[in-house]
Amino acid sequence: MTQPEQVAPAPTRVLVVDDERNIRKTLAICLQGLDCAVVEAGSADNALEALSRSAFDLAFVDLRLGKEDGLALLPKLLAARPGLDVVMITAYAAVDTAVEAMRRGAKDYLPKPFTPSQIRRAVEQARARREIETRLADLEGRLADAAPEASLDLTSGPMRPLVEVITRAAAHDVPVLLRGESGTGKSVLARALHQLSPRRTHPFAVVNCPALTEELLASEMFGHVEGAFTGAVRERIGRVEAAEGGTLFLDEIAEMPAAMQAKLLRFIQDKQFERVGETRTRKADVRIVAATNRDLDAAVKVGQFREDLLFRLNVVEVTVPPLRERREEILPLTRRFLAFFARAARKAPPELSPESERVLLAYPWPGNVRELRNAIERAVILSSSQVLAPEAFPERIVQHAAQVAQVGGDFTVEAVEREHILRVLARTRTQEEAAQILGVDTSTLWRKRRKYEGG
Repeated sequence: MTQPEQVAPAPTRVLVVDDERNIRKTLAICLQGLDCAVVEAGSADNALEALSRSAFDLAFVDLRLGKEDGLALLPKLLAARPGLDVVMITAYAAVDTAVEAMRRGAKDYLPKPFTPSQIRRAVEQARARREIETRLADLEGRLADAAPEASLDLTSGPMRPLVEVITRAAAHDVPVLLRGESGTGKSVLARALHQLSPRRTHPFAVVNCPALTEELLASEMFGHVEGAFTGAVRERIGRVEAAEGGTLFLDEIAEMPAAMQAKLLRFIQDKQFERVGETRTRKADVRIVAATNRDLDAAVKVGQFREDLLFRLNVVEVTVPPLRERREEILPLTRRFLAFFARAARKAPPELSPESERVLLAYPWPGNVRELRNAIERAVILSSSQVLAPEAFPERIVQHAAQVAQVGGDFTVEAVEREHILRVLARTRTQEEAAQILGVDTSTLWRKRRKYEGG
């Protein structure tokens, strides 16, 4: 039988930016030996022109481009191609320039003369990140089709650092603790971690800790034998056994009763448990991922949560930012929700009027992604128009927008500045791009963003 032809993976696309022709040629030969498609650029303008014509996975950029500054070129490259892996190269290595390059978004920093093994490592890391992005995009698509609340832009600016941590943690079989406000998408990250891990071919099980009494929570997690308690009419395995080889996600773990905390601690340490009403000790191999919207450190201080359990759970800790700090996600998420609910209602997806976009971007979304989802579902159900006006959304959302500062209105300069900065941040892909539009340096924008997003 003829085997299907294997499709070779696309070559890694690399941009080499250096004003020295010999360096470019040497680097290009090395990269081509690693199955890379290479484009050379001898200046900042040539680099930006090349980036406007083609997409690249990786760029090697010299720190000194004749009279030009490679560090100044870095944010322009990232603005033109968000997610581009940039490696700075220089013959004038210094700790402060390395730190500044990484702060501006570079993935690595190589002093000249570099070795073929260093170039190979940079290429392999870029390929690994591209593969992860492809898997994340596939995961997002499948989750969004299955349930709109699972929609989340895992490649947005504020989410990228979190996804990088999740990606690194996925390869290591340690507990992960996800912190963040209710509705921010912690469960989506938990599923992403599972899908990126070696356990992805095994089950992903969820236990909602606040939804059950202590007795039922023990049964839900570890199972029970017949007659263990009133209503236990037959033997039942728990989520731990059902998730064998996979991941167990404990949602809102701060609400777990003290007795269950002790049982969970033992299970994490020894992988051992007993079903409710049984003396036989069993073992299971699952990875624990937990989530909470409460301050567990404060809960430890008042005796509501075990400190030793917290230490076991937060080997890797990730804090998910609220939606108000991820404003660039609001409109893309809105359009995903519109498409999902319109499909469920067997109608064409409505569009947003410009005023509706302004209303949605202005609102702080205290309920985060979950609140946005509910607002869009309501609008699709109640509106018969193909263009959604602000009136299609709940009154609290529309009223908040009416109070937002507008140029020429009775508002302070600071209020108008806040609104302008947050709107620019919402429509740009990187903080460097926003800073360029606003005419301020990135450190100034970072301070103002911290100040205004809390308001």
